[in-house]
Amino acid sequence: MTRRSSRGLTVAVRQGVFGVALGLPLLASPLLAQEAPAEPAAVDVEVEQTETQTVEVDPGPDGAPVVTEEETITETETVIEQPRVLISEVLIEGISGHPEEERLQVAAYDAMQVRPGSRVTRDELQRDLNAIQATGWFSDVRITPVNGPLGVQVVVQVEPFPALTSVVLNPPSEELPESVITDTFGSDYDRTLNLNDLQLRMKELQKWFADQGYSLARITGPERVSPDGEVTLKLTQGTVVGVEMKFVNKDGESEDEDGNPIGGKTKDWVVTREISIKPGDPFNRNKLERDIKRLYATQLFSDVKVTLKPVPEQPGDVVIVLGIVEQSTGQLSGGLGYSQSQGVFGQVQLQDSNLFGRAWNIGLNVTYGQYGGLANLNFRDPWINGDSHRTSFSGSLFLSQQVPQAFQSENEGNIRTVKDYADNGNKYAYNIRSDKNPADSKFSSVSKAEDEYSYKSWFDFEGDSIALRKTGGNIFFVRPLNGGDPFKDTPWKALLGLSVQNVRPINFAAASRPYGIATNDYKNGRIKNKDIICVSFNCADSNNLVSVRFATTYNNFNDPRNPTSGNFFTATTEQFVGVNEDSPTFNRLRGTYTQFFPVNWLKLHKGCRPKQGEVADCPQAIGLQVKAGTIVGELPPYEAFCLGGSNSIRGWYNCDLAVARSFGEVTLEYRFPIISIFSGELFVDAGTDFDTQGNVPGKPGLLLNKDGSGVSVGTGVIVTTPVGPLRLEVASKDFSGDWRFNLGVGWKF
Repeated sequence: MTRRSSRGLTVAVRQGVFGVALGLPLLASPLLAQEAPAEPAAVDVEVEQTETQTVEVDPGPDGAPVVTEEETITETETVIEQPRVLISEVLIEGISGHPEEERLQVAAYDAMQVRPGSRVTRDELQRDLNAIQATGWFSDVRITPVNGPLGVQVVVQVEPFPALTSVVLNPPSEELPESVITDTFGSDYDRTLNLNDLQLRMKELQKWFADQGYSLARITGPERVSPDGEVTLKLTQGTVVGVEMKFVNKDGESEDEDGNPIGGKTKDWVVTREISIKPGDPFNRNKLERDIKRLYATQLFSDVKVTLKPVPEQPGDVVIVLGIVEQSTGQLSGGLGYSQSQGVFGQVQLQDSNLFGRAWNIGLNVTYGQYGGLANLNFRDPWINGDSHRTSFSGSLFLSQQVPQAFQSENEGNIRTVKDYADNGNKYAYNIRSDKNPADSKFSSVSKAEDEYSYKSWFDFEGDSIALRKTGGNIFFVRPLNGGDPFKDTPWKALLGLSVQNVRPINFAAASRPYGIATNDYKNGRIKNKDIICVSFNCADSNNLVSVRFATTYNNFNDPRNPTSGNFFTATTEQFVGVNEDSPTFNRLRGTYTQFFPVNWLKLHKGCRPKQGEVADCPQAIGLQVKAGTIVGELPPYEAFCLGGSNSIRGWYNCDLAVARSFGEVTLEYRFPIISIFSGELFVDAGTDFDTQGNVPGKPGLLLNKDGSGVSVGTGVIVTTPVGPLRLEVASKDFSGDWRFNLGVGWKF
């Protein structure tokens, strides 16, 4: 296309000229607050504006170029200039006799730019009127120009707000205490209401709502100011219309490649029951954050994405949308370990923590070691569906075989199995496998020895370690004492449980062995008759133990993993009920109290030496724990209290200090961070059996020369790992040179 240019046509268009208005426009009518000024008279002022437009046209049919025309249009506009008049006097009326007359008069006068002797237009008076209104002191402002001999007299008629007496919200807020209203607005009570000050107080009130978590709350108004000074403010709190959930992948997508919604294993109610905000409640960010923490605490989800969806029909209201990313809840694990009761052992564990999508936890644990084994099928429902108290249920079935530490000692021998025993009331009992007896010969069985020497006591010493085979199950209900509010944090919990088990003392060939003797007392083929003990209650081949347990706990630790302040208390009573002649009846009472006191003594860790502006990270404390217990009734020796070990008096091996009917323990421990994942501890343990080892049937503790009471001092290093703290400790026996090394999992308390 070829472009040509040519000079265009010039057209001048002029507007008509308005006539000059006669008379004084300032005297036409009074000025009112927020009123648009009347149309003023005008004088002509011509202003020329030139605009050039370029229009490009396509070529014609014959291909000939079409010129581009430039058109210049000149317009003339008229700008209106208002006349000015001389102001002779400014009067402020309507506040005569007011308690704050001087203050209000100064506020109104200072807001104006008009002064006597100045020449002003009507628009300038309107600006002054708006400025007076903007001071916030007056509910109504009128300016009336009055013609006088020396010029125009400006009369400003004002109406002050009443004195503030109270503030109410519409609608009222159940979450807002009356004391907050008083604290926020109380300093302005009985003083003339000022809208500017009121707006500042409204911001303070809105900040209070935000600090309490009501981040969508808005305070506006005032909607109404009554003659007696009551101010009504509008509250838009932001209501939750509903809570929705959807399953998403790790990228936040809710649909798969085919456009289908991503499905999940978890039932919807497992998620929504953890949300304390219900439809109709005001939105609260703090509550929602706690709800999300509870969802993470279930360990069912790797991520929870929260979206607030506005409701177009209801401004300020929202729908909470939860995007749930599930994580794998099935687990198969195994490993090797060592314990004093089992020796070297291997372990396999199969677990699912979200059975059927109902947050049920089921696990099968199989352990097999040198001296025993365990098979345990356990189940736990962390929150019984529909229970308003958040009651949990757990149960287990078990089969175990272990060497009880009550019949073992480190250096004083052990209690070994006796295959058969005949007690004929003698001072000594003789081993049929030895010829050092009144017959000077061995016997093939206790019955044959008894047939020939019925006035003597005989036993068949086998010499195996005593093992206990336990088969049974238990169920427990645990309820937080929250008054029926499942979201209320309460330190108190109560437990109620039932346990049923069968206990058989056996040898390693699984044959029943209800009798035992201490190896350190067995000499020259005989032993004192009283030192042959019944391993089980009533010397039976097996005991049936049926018990009901009740416990209550109080826990207000500041940190469940590594507390530095707070205390813990638990009291337990377990009543065993006899169901046959070989089933004992007794009661076990036990209590524990723990207290932590924060300190800041050692500053080895860099977190204990924060720079200015940094937050200290130095968890160190003094911990005190006191434990005590007693057993009343028909006590099987294997149910006695054991003292000594990594979770008791640490200078002694497991159960090597005492086997007692009653006990008491005290531990004082100082914990402090060292560097990175390493922490240190200094401790003193003390324990006593209250001289009750002799009250345990068979007196196994006395037969094995266990001390009964002792004090242990020591130190240790703790390594923080993903599975919990690992303790490497060294502790002494009664301040002697006899030291014991200990490897433990988790803190002692």
